Amino acid sequence: MLSEFFAAIADPAVPFIRYALLAGLLSSISFGMIGSYVVIKRMSYIVGAVSHVALGGIGAVILLNEKLGLAVSPIIGALAASVLAAVIISLVGLYSDERSDSVIGAVWAVGMACGIVCISLSEGYADPMSYLFGNILLISHNDLITITLLDLVVIFIVIRYYHVLKATSFDETFAIVRGINTVFLNVLLNILIAITVVLMVSLVGVVMSIAFLTIPAAAASLIVRRLSHIMALGAVLCAFFSASGLFLSYSFDLPTGAVTIILSGIVYLVLALCAKAIVRRRQ
Repeated sequence: MLSEFFAAIADPAVPFIRYALLAGLLSSISFGMIGSYVVIKRMSYIVGAVSHVALGGIGAVILLNEKLGLAVSPIIGALAASVLAAVIISLVGLYSDERSDSVIGAVWAVGMACGIVCISLSEGYADPMSYLFGNILLISHNDLITITLLDLVVIFIVIRYYHVLKATSFDETFAIVRGINTVFLNVLLNILIAITVVLMVSLVGVVMSIAFLTIPAAAASLIVRRLSHIMALGAVLCAFFSASGLFLSYSFDLPTGAVTIILSGIVYLVLALCAKAIVRRRQ
């Protein structure tokens, strides 16, 4: 089966498998970096909201493409909607007395509902399940270019602000005392989360991107402790899960996104149980 899989990757007649593999590998670095901050700051609820709002942008682009005769990639719509949601959640949390979980829940539900409505209004065929749970057939050459550019943006920003983001993530009060602009950094981190979510929308879908942004980094944190090491190992695990999930889905004719998440979840649970057993032995 492995030889058939490699043959399919090299086959010019089926480029979508090659595109899916490249998309997973390219975005692994960003997922390892941003996922580490998500796990450390326990921001998975924000990831959930931002990822589901992406469906609203996808639906809007599909509808506009049909009505106005445009040819805009759905990924662009997902990016715009996700970044807007990240900014709204950040600003409301900073400057409003409203409970942050209520705002996140409202943004989550409204964004997803708007996407479903827009897709239903389009006259052409658009399967919302493909965007909710991923479909490697959605990945095109232009999408790969977009993913690469977004990946480079995330890598540059994380490297540029690595030390202040690290300080804010581990001890925000200390960072404020040191004069670090934590408001700007929190908004920036939410935007980076939005960009990273969009990187894997086509492969694992908006529903399961929350798992892919948290599980590899969480698994890495069970093995190593330093932030830079968590990022590096998280990226390696992301690449492994992407490639292995694609191979298994191709071999057994199963949904790529679901298989990838199941595999990553199993690995995480095994590592968590092993880590717990090691701690008990030391005690």
